[in-house]
Amino acid sequence: MFYESLYNGDQIPVLGQGTWGLGGGMVADYSRDDHARNAIRAAIELGYTHIDTAEMYGAGHTEELVGQVIRDYPRQELFISSKVWHITMNYQDTLKALEGSLRRLATPYLDLYLIHRPNHDFPLEETFRALNELVEQGKVRHLGVSNFNLGQLKRAQSLSATPLVTNQVPYNLHNRAYQKNGVLEYCQANGILLTAYSPIDRGHLLKDATILRIAQEIDATPPQIALQWLLRQPRVIALPMSSRVDHLQENLGALHLALSDEKVDELNQIELSEEVLWPE
Repeated sequence: MFYESLYNGDQIPVLGQGTWGLGGGMVADYSRDDHARNAIRAAIELGYTHIDTAEMYGAGHTEELVGQVIRDYPRQELFISSKVWHITMNYQDTLKALEGSLRRLATPYLDLYLIHRPNHDFPLEETFRALNELVEQGKVRHLGVSNFNLGQLKRAQSLSATPLVTNQVPYNLHNRAYQKNGVLEYCQANGILLTAYSPIDRGHLLKDATILRIAQEIDATPPQIALQWLLRQPRVIALPMSSRVDHLQENLGALHLALSDEKVDELNQIELSEEVLWPE
């Protein structure tokens, strides 16, 4: 595994394991719990020490599943991130949300706690008053945001008592909205990681003719091409999600893939799909 350094010397893996869909979508699904636990365990055994989840995933059940797996591993060797959902971002509810996540994950602290998406119903000052306290208390090591545009990111940065470490956004060869709107450039210039979720565009990139051709030409696979396109960019890390061991192994191969500037230029010409941004 390769790592990016954070402001205090901590390190975060450039590839993490996303968990959306394991244990349910917006509601809990208990029907495939063994499959979900096996997927999380397989990822850790292969070297995915960054496990990303959220209180919204499976209405909290995904966090429970992650917690049931990570208790079998030394906690200090893992980097666990979760997110506070947008409907619970006033001061008291943010504190309660973190306690709920810690309980479900069965861990005394989170390595990274993110605001899942912007919410104009609550002043951001309230949210960060709680988040800053949680860092002071040692219950959260680092803070970040998700789905924030440039103005929202700068506002969050001004309210955080510690440096924000990431903005987690949809970013891939089909969706480069956060590249176009200045967020990526700002992150790179200010020591903030851009964490790409949906890095393979929910599988749609695996059918792209340019990616398929380049993968064949350099003896790689389409997921590896899509992931390496991201990881070769400064201060960009990725959260692919897979529950299959062969796909988890395949994604790790992206770490050792070399893309020439010529191939990157060809990839940059791929036609964009409808780009995803949260409402301003």
